[in-house]
Amino acid sequence: MSIEQLDLLAQLPEREPEPAAAPDVLHQLEQWVAVGWLRALDRALAAFLLDLIPDTEPLVLLAAALASHQLGHGHVCLDLDATLAAPDLSLSLPPEGQEAGRDILLPSQLLRGITPAAWRQALATSPLVDTPPDSNHCERPLVLHGQRLYLRRYWRHERQVVAALGRRLRARPPLPRGLTAGLERLFADSRQQPDWQKLACALAARGAFSIITGGPGTGKTTTVVRLLALLQEPAVEAGQPLRIRLAAPTGKAAARLTESIGRQVGGLQVSEAVRGQIPTQVTTLHRLLGSRPDTRHFRHHAGNPLALDVLVVDEASMIDLEMMASLLVALPAHARLVLLGDKDQLASVEAGAVLGDLCRDAEAGRYDEDTRQWLEQVGGHSLKGTGLEPGDARRHPLAQQTVMLRHSHRFGADSGIGELARCVNRGDAQGARQTLGQPGYRDLHNHLASGLDDARFAALVLGGGTTAQLPGYGDYLQVLAQQRPAADLPADDPAWEAWAKAVLEAFDRFQVLCAVRKGPWGVESLNRHLAGLLQRRGLLSAAQGWYEGRPVLVTRNDYGLGLMNGDIGIALMIRDRPLHAGEAERMVLRVAFPRNDGTGRLRFVLPSRLTDVETVFAMTVHKSQGSEFAHALLVLPESRSPLLTKELVYTAITRASRDFTLLETRAGVFEAAVAQPVRRVSGLDLAAD
Repeated sequence: MSIEQLDLLAQLPEREPEPAAAPDVLHQLEQWVAVGWLRALDRALAAFLLDLIPDTEPLVLLAAALASHQLGHGHVCLDLDATLAAPDLSLSLPPEGQEAGRDILLPSQLLRGITPAAWRQALATSPLVDTPPDSNHCERPLVLHGQRLYLRRYWRHERQVVAALGRRLRARPPLPRGLTAGLERLFADSRQQPDWQKLACALAARGAFSIITGGPGTGKTTTVVRLLALLQEPAVEAGQPLRIRLAAPTGKAAARLTESIGRQVGGLQVSEAVRGQIPTQVTTLHRLLGSRPDTRHFRHHAGNPLALDVLVVDEASMIDLEMMASLLVALPAHARLVLLGDKDQLASVEAGAVLGDLCRDAEAGRYDEDTRQWLEQVGGHSLKGTGLEPGDARRHPLAQQTVMLRHSHRFGADSGIGELARCVNRGDAQGARQTLGQPGYRDLHNHLASGLDDARFAALVLGGGTTAQLPGYGDYLQVLAQQRPAADLPADDPAWEAWAKAVLEAFDRFQVLCAVRKGPWGVESLNRHLAGLLQRRGLLSAAQGWYEGRPVLVTRNDYGLGLMNGDIGIALMIRDRPLHAGEAERMVLRVAFPRNDGTGRLRFVLPSRLTDVETVFAMTVHKSQGSEFAHALLVLPESRSPLLTKELVYTAITRASRDFTLLETRAGVFEAAVAQPVRRVSGLDLAAD
């Protein structure tokens, strides 16, 4: 490329006092890394591509770095047209703008004068970029599909998901014998017309793939337990019970589903033989697929498929694109796959918003005439007047196997949490603000903090409120101090485990949630501040290192210890057995974790064995998915950010079962977040397949 072309790519701002040579793209990327706009990994990719093809055009290097950066923010690919329409958003810079240094150019300056056609042409003619109609022939590092640029691996993942789901949607496994009678018996207590849970069971029973989505309290678990009974009953009667497995993305989500399913199965109107063939144990997806340490690969794949007939995956909004591709590849062709989740929650931390993409038509319904008539027949009620929009199976294939549950049993008409969640979900910032201010909603609390040392913030953290006693961290520390067993009790006395369990349960009633990790109101700063606050109040003996009462969050699966990413434990002084014969029992510090295996037992781990944990007085909203707290307190930072979206606020609100508190640090940030939906770029569209 000529100097003139480089100069067009990266014109210097008019404030430069004198003309300068065209900047080197890698140098600009390095500057972005230095100020935190770009990851070092993204710049390294561009440098690697330049090493492969030394005469690579700067437009290609820039596109590659931005595509890699987008992956780090959850996007599967780089949308060239959208990037040129708002170049600085490609680096997720704050809406207030970001002042560039004298030698640092913004993306908008680098891309000034570049048209979408010119950018696509530069990419399409590059030896680093494939533009194939078939993903199986992609061998170059980058793939250009229309206006979307992918890293090759993610292009393949997306095409694998589209192809696998397309096959499953076209499959029509035989309907369970006695379907209509079974539905009537299992939903004999139904008072809803139509009963969306019943319709969800019917649709799932007729397909190899189905989605059941809905907000908190809409009965997703109840629905799937009855679905499993519907499928398993005729199989048991035929002497060939189905192999059913239950999974969730995290250990915390798996533990919650294990507890919930165990309660539901006991109340099923089926025989004991059928009830005994419905599993209650839930595993993580990594454990189900057989995660191989230090690799991205699993033991189960197309050549070694999972041994099952039905797979149910809960909290599917947390599944990223790569995991979904791995899961679908490992499923045997005959197996049914049922996804459960709230389509309006935050998407996965990793790239992709799979459930959200798959549920684009869930709200509208989009059933074609055949699907609608079939649902009315097996459900026993007309769907007219429900607000569903007509659809076409060819244009809306996923809709024919998707049901959205619409009635919340947790949040009734008098629930402020429910009304606030609905306003946020609609993107209604004004309505959300009015709901927060309504005195009739006693489960909502709002405070504008003056700073980290704000007295009201401290009171909320400790526990207590103006209208009602609110759970706080003082509760679990009170249980820790006041219910401690006598020190001379032997190590095998059940009182030690009962006490530890009570401490964990008390801690689980309250959680501070953060939108960001960095900054004064981010997770890292707040964890230090809250530990110090509790120490100053005499509730903790220390605020650093390992100390009794320290809550920790596991950040990486540890199969040797039986701990999963998302598990929470608390450090406690307990009486322990001697390590060597002849030694006396002694008081030692151990970290108590729930076993997450349905037994209700705990495991006690040496702190020195926990390498991937962090203090968790505050956690990100992302980490809270799959959890529920009696009182959730959401802290919003002082500045707006692309990370602050209505999905984040909605997810935080719906973590609360009894009370929700919004702690604001600057006026207007809440409204801006509610008005900003997540926009994750992908090409996951089965209608276009």
